[in-house]
Amino acid sequence: MTGPATSRQARILVIDDEPEVRAVLQEQLRAEGHEVFEAGDGDAAFRLLAEHPVDLVIADLYMPGMDGIEFTIRLGRQHPRPKIIAISGGGWRDKTDILEVAERLGAARTLAKPFTREQLVTVVRELLW
Repeated sequence: MTGPATSRQARILVIDDEPEVRAVLQEQLRAEGHEVFEAGDGDAAFRLLAEHPVDLVIADLYMPGMDGIEFTIRLGRQHPRPKIIAISGGGWRDKTDILEVAERLGAARTLAKPFTREQLVTVVRELLW
């Protein structure tokens, strides 16, 4: 379906250390017609990006190895750079604090976990429009 309320199809990378979170996000994004790739941390994401350029990245901020903050900083040095949606369920002081840091470092949008499918789809559509 196409029309003003529908975003274009995109290549999206989901980065989260929790396989269940990656699986749910992939299912929701594929249902919207997007091609979805996944990685369990920032290092794996950069390896994947070398072979599969994407339009959008959804990155958890708390992961072992290269976390979402370091990933966002490093991705900011690349051209062209895909847009980033930073996601977090909390941790460091308060999830709002870390999401604000991610925005200052270049994330286009943020979502606090747990978020709804509708919230995810809305943000993705806004960034791809």
